[in-house]
Amino acid sequence: MTTGIDSGRILFARYAYAPNALGYCGPPGAAGLEAVACGTGSGVDVGAAARQFSGAWPYQQLLAELAGMDDPLDERVVRGYWTGNELTAAVDRERFGRELLVRLGERAGHYWNYLTDDLLPEAAPTHAFHVFGVYPWTRLLGTRMPQPLHVLDSCRIRNGVVLELRPDTAIVRSRGLQFDGTKLMLGPLEDRAVRRRVPAGSFVPDLRMGDRVAVHWDLVCDRLDTDEAASLEHWTDWQLGRTNERLASEAVSAPSQDPV
Repeated sequence: MTTGIDSGRILFARYAYAPNALGYCGPPGAAGLEAVACGTGSGVDVGAAARQFSGAWPYQQLLAELAGMDDPLDERVVRGYWTGNELTAAVDRERFGRELLVRLGERAGHYWNYLTDDLLPEAAPTHAFHVFGVYPWTRLLGTRMPQPLHVLDSCRIRNGVVLELRPDTAIVRSRGLQFDGTKLMLGPLEDRAVRRRVPAGSFVPDLRMGDRVAVHWDLVCDRLDTDEAASLEHWTDWQLGRTNERLASEAVSAPSQDPV
């Protein structure tokens, strides 16, 4: 279908829509992104909306710059941020991390306490780093409250296989995020019902059983080929490994609690 919108902008809308519709990031009013993600909405200025995502936009802007590309919404850049690709792998992570922390620090507000050089070992030009490293939720896992783990698992991009199609949902087999009190890990495969339709339609209208898909906030947002799925798995595992190193260090340095 010819929509007048290039593939990078459509891809961005598909990944960015769910948290935007929930009111977590980006500009108010998600109808424009929803239309673009469904293959319509040719009059929507995706670039103007994307620049209001205080998380995704600085990453894509910097990744494009370091790759010598002019457009942060080029499909290769968008793919690199959300699921990882050859751009992600080629970037100088230390240079990227230092520049990113400066840019995020200018707009981070109460997140600033976490945006220090201590984050550089786990910095990567990916959504996974923003979820596990920049957002505060990994620092709240020790509370043992369910919300931090739920947000981390929902906000990360989940990679799974479609087992069953229903009118508005799909059963997707994937691995959920777990926390054992010390480290984060992906648990065993589980089957979960997720949305495959929004009011404007479907982001993957020809979804089929057996498809490998990306899920963001319990919404099927993309179909992944073998390489894209492998890249997402790689960067998820890589990020969990680096974040767990920080969690272990923080546990060691935390003051011991004297018995009452």
